[in-house]
Amino acid sequence: MPALDVAGEFETIERLLKPLAHPEWGRGLADDVAALPSRPGQDLVLTKDAIVEGVHFLPDDPLETVARKLLRVNLSDLAAKGAQPFGYLLSCFWSERCGWPERQAFAAGLAQDQARFGVHLLGGDTVRTPGPAAFSLTALGWTPAGRTVSRAGARPGDLVFVTGVIGDGLLGLRAVRGELTLEPERLEALAAHYRTPVPRLDFADVVQDHATASVDVSDGLFADLTHIARASGVEIGLNLNLLPLSTAAQAWIADRVDPQRSLEDLAAGGDDYEIAFTAHPRHEETLRREADRRLLRLTRIGQVVAGEGLVVTYDGRPIVPARQGWTHG
Repeated sequence: MPALDVAGEFETIERLLKPLAHPEWGRGLADDVAALPSRPGQDLVLTKDAIVEGVHFLPDDPLETVARKLLRVNLSDLAAKGAQPFGYLLSCFWSERCGWPERQAFAAGLAQDQARFGVHLLGGDTVRTPGPAAFSLTALGWTPAGRTVSRAGARPGDLVFVTGVIGDGLLGLRAVRGELTLEPERLEALAAHYRTPVPRLDFADVVQDHATASVDVSDGLFADLTHIARASGVEIGLNLNLLPLSTAAQAWIADRVDPQRSLEDLAAGGDDYEIAFTAHPRHEETLRREADRRLLRLTRIGQVVAGEGLVVTYDGRPIVPARQGWTHG
């Protein structure tokens, strides 16, 4: 893959990316490394996601929102582990459509969300590609030593919860593609959810204190709960009737012929970036109180029992969803 020409690479770094760098540990992006401080009593948590034009974002999506989504989906992973974000590493694969105005928009989107979420750029790389644009980000965060919540801690008797609503990621994609017929304000809200999902960082400390296992809902609720079930060696029972929906999703289902299949589609769609987690029943009251204090919707959607895998019910009977969710090649 050819490298970006020297002038273009250095100008991009100097004018657009250097202002995003951490004032101390990013070394002004003038070095080949970032030097991170150690934090006694804490673990450094890392996560990495990549997005590709035509696969994870549309060719006409504004690069400002592409940058914001890239940062946010990584911060969502940290939130689901109970981690507080610290900084990130970035790789940009600029396509032919990524001229200077587009790069400025990308950097502006990062700057906006850096300020919102309290993180800084630590380093990375930029190259040019003849193929579609692509971007990769590695986010770093901190948790108290030994307390990073995993997928493997669910136990029989635990309850299953999810923050926010499920399905707006799928509907948001359809909204930006012009595939939905809903009121304009609902279409706008769905498109905004798809382009700039909100990582549940304000709930990370609650997850850390009370969750036995957790995952962010990126591949689809079915798939991500299956990840927990397999890692924990348990069976998770999901009641599809309890799926939390936005008013837009409710309006969409009202026009559908098969409500069960519609709920399955929403639960398999992915791109919701909510936190699905398990917790002991004794913590339910505290979890609801903490969610209410943050004005965050929290829904109990199932339970953990002895067994294996995910069992989905609808109207009290087991069903086999037509699709489990997103799989990565």
